Amino acid sequence: PRELFEAAEMDGASHSQVFFSIVLPVSRPALASLAIFDFVWTWNDLLTALIFLGGFRDVAPMTVAVSQLVASRGNGWEILTSAAILSVIVPMVVFVAMQKYFVRGMLAGVSK
Repeated sequence: PRELFEAAEMDGASHSQVFFSIVLPVSRPALASLAIFDFVWTWNDLLTALIFLGGFRDVAPMTVAVSQLVASRGNGWEILTSAAILSVIVPMVVFVAMQKYFVRGMLAGVSK
């Protein structure tokens, strides 16, 4: 909001003080949302893992292991389901840890 910038300017705040005291706290929910979505996007990115790791199975991430399970055990749904649940644990922990900021940002415009 422009009023906050004007008030900080009248109080004699520098540009860095305005950034760290006003802009960063106001944009914290948006940054938390970005961090959550970026983490989940990277966690689920199978192609990048395959390209950078070169197909080595001993250092393959969870998404590569799950895709190999799908290819090798197409009918073993109980194994595929347990692997999918295990691969969702880390993104859920990240979301729960950052949920406070995420919900605060979604509810920021609701009340006047």
